[in-house]
Amino acid sequence: MKIPYGLSNFKKVITEDFVYVDKTAYIAALEADGQYHFLLRPRRFGKSLFISALEYYYDVKHQADFDAIFSQLHIGQHPTPTRSSYQVLFMEFSGIATDSAESVYHAFTHKVDLALQRTLKRYHYPPEAIASVAQSPSPYEKMESFFKATEEQKIFVLIDEYDHFANSMLADDPKLFQSVMGKGGFVRSFYETIKTATQRGTVDRIFITGVTPLMLDSMTSGFNIGVNLSLNEDFNAAMGFTQAEVAALIQPLVDTCQLDAGLLLNDLAHWYNGYRFHPKALETVYNANMTLYFLRNFSVKNCSYPEQMLDENIASDYRKIMALFSIGDREANYQVLDELVTTGTVKAQQQRKFELDKNFSRDDFISLLAYMGFVTISGSSLTQTVFAIPNHVIRELYFHYFKVELERRNQISIPNQSLTQAIELLALQNDIQPLLNEMQRVLQVLSNRDFMKMDEKHIKTLLLTLLYHSPVYYIQSEREMNHRYPDILLLERSPYAVPHQHLIELKYAKKSEGVKGWEAKREEGITQVQGYLQLPEIAALPKLSAWVLLTDSEQLDVVKIQ
Repeated sequence: MKIPYGLSNFKKVITEDFVYVDKTAYIAALEADGQYHFLLRPRRFGKSLFISALEYYYDVKHQADFDAIFSQLHIGQHPTPTRSSYQVLFMEFSGIATDSAESVYHAFTHKVDLALQRTLKRYHYPPEAIASVAQSPSPYEKMESFFKATEEQKIFVLIDEYDHFANSMLADDPKLFQSVMGKGGFVRSFYETIKTATQRGTVDRIFITGVTPLMLDSMTSGFNIGVNLSLNEDFNAAMGFTQAEVAALIQPLVDTCQLDAGLLLNDLAHWYNGYRFHPKALETVYNANMTLYFLRNFSVKNCSYPEQMLDENIASDYRKIMALFSIGDREANYQVLDELVTTGTVKAQQQRKFELDKNFSRDDFISLLAYMGFVTISGSSLTQTVFAIPNHVIRELYFHYFKVELERRNQISIPNQSLTQAIELLALQNDIQPLLNEMQRVLQVLSNRDFMKMDEKHIKTLLLTLLYHSPVYYIQSEREMNHRYPDILLLERSPYAVPHQHLIELKYAKKSEGVKGWEAKREEGITQVQGYLQLPEIAALPKLSAWVLLTDSEQLDVVKIQ
């Protein structure tokens, strides 16, 4: 298979026989819904490829290539009357430096200027029209010059990554964000010119992608015509892959390596699936680029998974977005993070846009996490939405970030090399003591600070934070098995071959209960583990060691059951 990982040119993907999951049915759905749309999705979800498909579908310049590109796709077999009928203005706003207001203005203006001049040249507008755009000093004046030159046409405006620079600004310098995006700012004026062009009939359709609605409130007075489809049930799977689409993608691997299709699909679901963008959506979707990364890096020669289940480029993107955790009340945000990694869910009223001139509330922060893909909709209560961590990849990123926060808040260092060695000794020699030593060292600091109200969940969160440092194991926490929930399972995962898997049950004994309480918790843990070992799913696990880990937040003891 030719995997289009990192490719966003639709024509190249289709005509050079790359694998493509057909999302073109949504083109007609967009037309049926209206003319001016926003569709927000987390990073690496396939937004740029989708917007490229729109460009090739609607651009009159690609009319001669229409059959070659679209004939085998849904929209090619069911075209709309507007196909190949527009002059298309494509713009994207990634890669804008956010060091200062001046650098943002310069880079934004340069991006606008290039896009407008490129468009005018493609459609053979006269040199004086191109010169007028070039000589106009500001973004909105350049747009005015462009729309004056194209006033006899119908333009389709496509904007990709509309908020990329704004997210960076808000994380690094909220005051800079307000000065650029606020009333009288050049970005608002830029969008006002597009709105004016829609009123005059020059701009007939608009489609804009991004990650968050952070700019929507700032743009409202200047650009209140766009419909935000991001939380629309009908567009839940417009980007990303459904389970049926992933099943089709993995079939060649199943055939070549004679794999268990259900097991492979289940593994991919654990790592990359879980995103839902409306409470009533019937199914969750997979992150598209994460799935393509797996397919591209699967070793057909060895029939083994990639060593790293998350591309470092994607991890880097998400780590950058993690900077948004500092928006608003950092301590309140940390409490949300603590609740997520400890319990797995949080509740909030989902926000469709953010009013940044007001306090950035808990609801705002959790909603922001959802737009970024760090949590996803898992259900609803009477008045609130229930959000959960979508998959193993995001859970792993959370625990990496949680480690950083533990170190920052408590002015401690948890050495990466020591953790790596401790987990390798657990995997290779069945020696749990080095891991306990690392945990003991952290507990001595935390017992008098963050974890004053420590309980079993906090102990488990700490242990998971340490375990997630290594990629050796597939970590499962409180996996349901016949209505029982083992605290932690460390399971072998391809391509790593380890001689030991582990079941760990955690017990917290209150100091006030003394020796009797300690012994009672020990016996309770032993009884639980012995019960788990009788479960068919547990009994079938090869090379399994079972442990009870007991603590009162200062001392640690461990009992090996198997």
